[in-house]
Amino acid sequence: MSSLFAAANMSDAAPRPLADRIRPKALAEVAGQEHLLGEGGALARLLNTRSLGSLIFWGPPGTGKTTVGRLLVHETNLTFVQISAIFSGVADLKKVFEEARARREAGQGTLLFVDEIHRFNRAQQDSFLPVMEDGTITLIGATTENPSFELNAALLSRARVMTFQALSAQAIEQMLARAEGLEARLLPLDEAARAALIRMADGDGRAALTLAEEVWRAAKPGEVFDTAGLALVVQRRAPIYDKAQEGHYNLISALHKSVRGSDPDAALYYLARMLVAGEDPLFIARRVTRMASEDIGMADPQALQVALAAKEAFDFLGSPEGELALAQAVVYVATAPKSNALYRAFKNAMQLAKEHGSLMPPKVILNAPTKLMKDEGYGNGYKYDHDEPDGFSGQDYFPEALGRVELYRPVERGFERDIKKRLDYWAKLRSERGGGHD
Repeated sequence: MSSLFAAANMSDAAPRPLADRIRPKALAEVAGQEHLLGEGGALARLLNTRSLGSLIFWGPPGTGKTTVGRLLVHETNLTFVQISAIFSGVADLKKVFEEARARREAGQGTLLFVDEIHRFNRAQQDSFLPVMEDGTITLIGATTENPSFELNAALLSRARVMTFQALSAQAIEQMLARAEGLEARLLPLDEAARAALIRMADGDGRAALTLAEEVWRAAKPGEVFDTAGLALVVQRRAPIYDKAQEGHYNLISALHKSVRGSDPDAALYYLARMLVAGEDPLFIARRVTRMASEDIGMADPQALQVALAAKEAFDFLGSPEGELALAQAVVYVATAPKSNALYRAFKNAMQLAKEHGSLMPPKVILNAPTKLMKDEGYGNGYKYDHDEPDGFSGQDYFPEALGRVELYRPVERGFERDIKKRLDYWAKLRSERGGGHD
């Protein structure tokens, strides 16, 4: 197993990325994770007790997970071993565990740092359990994915999750200042371009330093880039967003809740976030259509038509022209009157259907195409609503064994206010006419 600090033994002439060259040498130098490492921070408290325990470091790329894991070697009397789940298999794990057992027998513990631990499958994750339980290893696992979804519950129950946050602009500025000190030169950027570079990094310290290197390589002697110049010399970094992972679900959830909360400004922001990150616009169109039914429903039936029209417009126009139709639909549903009465009614109807099985509808409302069915009473006494006063018979259409159930309860908002008046009127007529099973 290669040494954790193999890079430190390399020749000074060997090319090393800037991010590696300014890697913190002590926990106090780590930027942006004060909630973990500052006074009273969760990890700082554990270190003060000298009882670390197994940990899972969870957070976006470039936030210091691996750096902190490496620096823990200075805070414990354990032998530090690092592996990556991307390049390690069952044989590698077996070897690591055997070596750790040998150290334990010799009175030395092992701190095992596993990068990208979520890449291990369930069986591989389970292999950590016995060596964690008997103290053979203290595990530090690093992951960019939500541990709740990607790690076994048994493994999570034996480790504490430490959440790393995306770096703030201030934290990235500190890293750039350290890089300038190491390079003994300032970044050739004006104030606006420097702020733009920090935004491009999207909370990723490693990305910020990589962008800084690109700027230094591109600049001619005495040249200082403005924002437009910066855009020419560096590729704008795509925001962190994996369409199969948590970021995808977080943003669509934020869009949905902004719509539900009648906040068109926030809804447009999250729509733009997804589009900029490369989300499939038709996925967004499908979700907005769902919102139109779930959160608006009959309070504004036109919302569903607007959502469907936006989907058709995008199909017709493509990107980027069709994205404006999506924005129109998002603003429409965000500003429409809200009601989940339809959603709740349908949900309750589905539950009722599952609970009560194949109940027979009342015979009075069934057709009788044969003599036998007529003899059985099918259709006997049926009242044709159009022939009744007010076009309403007041008959009960539920199965006799179930009785009448109120499922749809419109709210006093939007078009449902009018629907509620109709339903209340029909309920009054039903009561006056003794509506029920004949």
